[in-house]
Amino acid sequence: MGSFTVDVLQVRNSSYQIGRDLGEFYRNRPILNTYDSITKSAIDEESMKSVYTALAPHLLEELKGIADGLNISFRKAAAMFSGYDVPKTKEMGCSAILTKEYYVRNYDFSSEFYDRLFTLSQPKEALATAGYNLLLLGRHDGVNQEGLVAGLHFVSNQSYTKGISAWVAVRMVLDTCSTVDEATQLLKEIPHAACYNISIGDRFGDFAEVEISPDSVMVRRGEKMLSCVNHFQEQTMRRKNRDIITGSVQRDVFLHGLEADLMTHEAMFNLFKDPTSPLFFIDYQNLFGTLHTFSYSYKKAKILTTIAKSEGVLEIDLKEWVKGVNLDVQKMNGFIEADEI
Repeated sequence: MGSFTVDVLQVRNSSYQIGRDLGEFYRNRPILNTYDSITKSAIDEESMKSVYTALAPHLLEELKGIADGLNISFRKAAAMFSGYDVPKTKEMGCSAILTKEYYVRNYDFSSEFYDRLFTLSQPKEALATAGYNLLLLGRHDGVNQEGLVAGLHFVSNQSYTKGISAWVAVRMVLDTCSTVDEATQLLKEIPHAACYNISIGDRFGDFAEVEISPDSVMVRRGEKMLSCVNHFQEQTMRRKNRDIITGSVQRDVFLHGLEADLMTHEAMFNLFKDPTSPLFFIDYQNLFGTLHTFSYSYKKAKILTTIAKSEGVLEIDLKEWVKGVNLDVQKMNGFIEADEI
């Protein structure tokens, strides 16, 4: 592949217009053909609308905008991008560390199934957010104007059922919640499709790993720090883990060996993004390559983020952006070796 680029999109408007702008921005991109091939041709639209109306009605408006921006029917947009009743997802890896001071994580998967988009969004109907898009509407991870940060970590497809995907669950949390307690309550109300961990932290120093499956939700907390990887750790949830979780356990052990309370936000971020780090992977052809590093400092309201092997770091003062100060950055440039794909 060589050069690897992620766009930075900044949108402030109604949810519908934000969706339309997003659809127009993505019109004719090859990734749309990929997503069309892996999603269903149609879903139970009324059931999806019922869930969205109850938990995040503004996302229906954004979805309508996406449909119009892409010049496709709402029915087609719902099947491709709503995150409801999607086919089973392939395994992916993600590692995060949470403290009272900061949140840092890596997202590991294949560049073939990656939006390559980081969006700062300020809708009229919901909280302003900044994060990496997944299937346009969803988010891998991100933070909102209240200083609540969240990210997804795939666990397994045990008990898989029709429901909401983890990336839309993350989006709902970021758009509507201000604290970890609010987020955990919402995650207990969402009808989940698969088994995921959701790592969440807030500006009040609270942080948690929410272990979710289609039939149960458990909350795991820490005192000084908390790691979050790709297996359940609560006793009653462990039976839903994949048969082989060796790599996830090894990453968890490494994270617990760090003196996180003595490391600054910048130092931890640099460790995660370092290609020589035990937390950075290059096995993209087997769906396990590091695509981005995302982090947030609660006290400074500062985002530090970068993509695979980038020489630059995108630093964002979230409070200033929420006030209306736009970034002068439109792209992040990284690198993935051709023989790694």
